Amino acid sequence: MNFDVIVVGGGLGGLTAGAKLAKEGRKVLLLEQHDRPGGCATTFKRKDFIMEVGLHEMDGLDARDMKTRIFRDLGVFDEVTFLKVPEFYRFVNGRYEFVMPHDPELAISSLIEVFPSEEEGIRAYFERIMNARKVIKETAGEPEGNVGDYLDSIIRDEDLKLILLGNLGYFHDDPYTLSLNYYSVAQGSYFSGGGNFIQGGSQVLSNFLADSIEKNGGKVLLKHLVTNLLMEGQRVTGVEYRPAGKDDQGSIQAFGNEIVLNASIPSLLNFSLPNAYLENLKKEVSVRDIGASLLTVYFGFNKSLKEIGSGNYSYFLYDPSVNSQSDIKENNSGAFEQRSFTFVDYGQVDSRLAPEGKSVGAVCCIDYPDQWNGLSKEEYRQKKEHVAQLFIDRLESLIPGFRDAVEFYEVGTSLTVERYTLNPEGAVYGFAQSPKRVVLDEISSLPGLHFASAWSKIGGGFSGAIFNGYMAAIKILRG
Repeated sequence: MNFDVIVVGGGLGGLTAGAKLAKEGRKVLLLEQHDRPGGCATTFKRKDFIMEVGLHEMDGLDARDMKTRIFRDLGVFDEVTFLKVPEFYRFVNGRYEFVMPHDPELAISSLIEVFPSEEEGIRAYFERIMNARKVIKETAGEPEGNVGDYLDSIIRDEDLKLILLGNLGYFHDDPYTLSLNYYSVAQGSYFSGGGNFIQGGSQVLSNFLADSIEKNGGKVLLKHLVTNLLMEGQRVTGVEYRPAGKDDQGSIQAFGNEIVLNASIPSLLNFSLPNAYLENLKKEVSVRDIGASLLTVYFGFNKSLKEIGSGNYSYFLYDPSVNSQSDIKENNSGAFEQRSFTFVDYGQVDSRLAPEGKSVGAVCCIDYPDQWNGLSKEEYRQKKEHVAQLFIDRLESLIPGFRDAVEFYEVGTSLTVERYTLNPEGAVYGFAQSPKRVVLDEISSLPGLHFASAWSKIGGGFSGAIFNGYMAAIKILRG
């Protein structure tokens, strides 16, 4: 089989690249090992409920957001409905409760009302994130800073810093190793464009992009795993693949003028590529840290949580033991009884994830495989059940009546993420976005091979994957 472009992996990066290339007349083959397209942008059904795997809210979609241009180009807005989320988040830590608005001016005034002595630092913070690209351009060539040090330099009150870092888990697990530039651009996008949820779940977007590939003459093969890349000289010219989960079946070959990799870059180390390239790749991967994973508890409720007093879309709950930024990293790997977490109540918008009178929600927190590795199947099941009950208890304290509203729950760990995405250590954002990572050159490729995953230069998250995929397509189209 011969194609213009073969896309390895059907996450948002690969889907975006494939949709753009197919729209422009390229003959595209996309291969995805899972039974549905999307990677972390997927849903699954349990009982009456559609469970959202990854999307809490998508940043931006304002006039300046590159995703707006991409979605218009691909016709996404014609078929996919984006719902504005009512507020950014509600922060709770036992000392403060604060609802962070998406509107930056309202956020500034609300924060100053609570922390009047920190007005200068609050204004400096928003000046930085709302003008992030300008600041980055003006400071080009200067040493890259981290978020923790920056907040320490402008703000004294530790609880204010924690409130501003409520959604830190959207990016990383430690403010002191998170790139200030990366964070500023991403956080600024939430404030400039607000948060958006895809009606029906992120699978709607992924399905649209997959369908777009096929409607424009391409082919999407699900449940097929790429096992190797084919070379002609120093150029990548094709792939070997087989039905996923069927190791006993022989490989199939497909050839393409260009190959787009929407899989983890470290996965290339498992392929039969030139030794010199693999040795260099090992060095490039070794100087980058792999990002954190996530644990999620998916909930189906027998009612709308509004009926029992839930009034916010996103809750960010920091344990009272987290007194400063320096406590965050340790807490993220500590006991689940005290681990800070997010709770998203999708019933606050017309999500279409549950039938009338019911609703869906999810707990999410930072997670690492080493907290689950080595357990027997029964020990693993028991620990997941224990963790689920801990979070139910904690949410019962926040929203009385929560426990009685739970009709269904299921736990996905970092090992679950690793199994379904094949990302090393279940890393949902690819390489950690540290200052060190950001200043490194893009990882070396081979002729004919293009990177389009969260592991690429722009980074992870829904926005990063979409940008990476689109830019890979543009590079191919420009030759």
